[in-house]
Amino acid sequence: MKDYKKQGQPKKNNISVNNTESTEKICSMRRSCGGCQTWNLTYPEECSMKMGRLIRLLGKYGHVEEILAMDDPYHYRNKLQAIFRQTGKNQIQYGIYQSSGNRIVKCDDCLIENEEAAHIVRSVYKLLAPTRTTAWDESRRKGQLRHVMVRHAAASDTYMVALVTSSYPFPGGETIAAELVKRHPKIASVVRVINMTDIPLWMEEREEVLYGNATITDKLNGCLFRISARSFYQVNTKQTERLYETALEFASPEKGDRILDAYCGIGTIGIAAAKKYEDISVLGFDNNENAVHDAEVNARINGLENVKYRCRDAEKIAEELMAEEDDIQIAFVDPPRAGCGKSFLDAILVMSPEKIVYVSCNPESLAKDLTYLKRNGAYKVKKIQPVDMFPRTTHVETVCLLSKLNAKQHIEINLDMDELDLTDAEKKATYQEIKDYVLEHSGLKVSSLYIAQVKQKCGIIERENYNKPKSEDAKQPQCPTDKEKAIKEALKHFGMI
Repeated sequence: MKDYKKQGQPKKNNISVNNTESTEKICSMRRSCGGCQTWNLTYPEECSMKMGRLIRLLGKYGHVEEILAMDDPYHYRNKLQAIFRQTGKNQIQYGIYQSSGNRIVKCDDCLIENEEAAHIVRSVYKLLAPTRTTAWDESRRKGQLRHVMVRHAAASDTYMVALVTSSYPFPGGETIAAELVKRHPKIASVVRVINMTDIPLWMEEREEVLYGNATITDKLNGCLFRISARSFYQVNTKQTERLYETALEFASPEKGDRILDAYCGIGTIGIAAAKKYEDISVLGFDNNENAVHDAEVNARINGLENVKYRCRDAEKIAEELMAEEDDIQIAFVDPPRAGCGKSFLDAILVMSPEKIVYVSCNPESLAKDLTYLKRNGAYKVKKIQPVDMFPRTTHVETVCLLSKLNAKQHIEINLDMDELDLTDAEKKATYQEIKDYVLEHSGLKVSSLYIAQVKQKCGIIERENYNKPKSEDAKQPQCPTDKEKAIKEALKHFGMI
């Protein structure tokens, strides 16, 4: 077995980057802004630095493939947010937060932001005085405009402008919107969104369309996506397509496969999979009601009837799937930076999909979750592919493929002691073999949870993760009588009882 722990650090300039201007463009705001951390490096050196970090964190799980770098790592962000603040009578400041504090830095020539989006923000600033619009005064908690968000849809080359305001009257809103469209004809949507919280860049649900529609439409991997002001949408369109192409290649679903799209957002990965592989079905979930609504709309406009969504948190969806005995063959997992919760990982282990395709924006939390899945479940990391979604920063996205080990074919060299503590009965049939037997002889589909419960009743020792409630108060679905009988017949057939 190849020892990937010995994978060496990449040399500084051995990353394949086609861009030849990486040493020529220097950000004039790099010291005052601080949002980008790698301007002291050439782009190939930056990619090598990211590879070194990934190898240190993930190399013990498998070989880390060469990072998929950008050909042109400039002006790639399709979303821009600018804070507006009233600093005195007729004095308004706008810009981005300095990375190390609360100071606002005017940054009109950012080398990673969309250039037209920056022009739109400047136009908003210039229109405030003529329309007698004030900006938000944090100390007095008064004023109108709090921040401006601009999105760009690359496929249609259109822009959305969100004017995020307090709940105070905003009489100049329609005038600002009309003038913005005159100056920037590619604007397809201007919306007003309310924020009366203490969080500066927050958007509440209250929204008013000032021009066009409430959404713009973009295209990723051959699929259409409607994006609203509050939608989560990856900020690097070109690299997102490469990210999803990698995830779909890793998944490679077969006809009839059932796919779980965990933390689905507006449905991008699951919809791309359903569009490419027609004979599969997808169930996505997210705890954000707006995201789930957007996902349902996106499935509809792509003509997909085999994609469904639920607004649930991870623990609740796991309970529902186990109760419904929903067989999942592949799980796409794209969690927030903190990674997956333990209860969801436990549920994944019980559902036991053949493949897990984990998309991570944080290699530290990815390493934590991989350790848990390897220690507690029969999974092996097969592929690790980094994608540079955020050039000129230290952040990196990683796609990881985990495959369920075949008990008949796989031999583990390194064993935990509790893995050796198996009864003879446990060794005689896998969960999948029991499921297949029950389905063939009774026509019933049974879940791993139900098998674990029946095995426990029959005195067969189970490893902890299969049948342990997620908390003392957690409710678990109990195996129905007819399915318990069918499972016992299978256990008898395999000589386990």
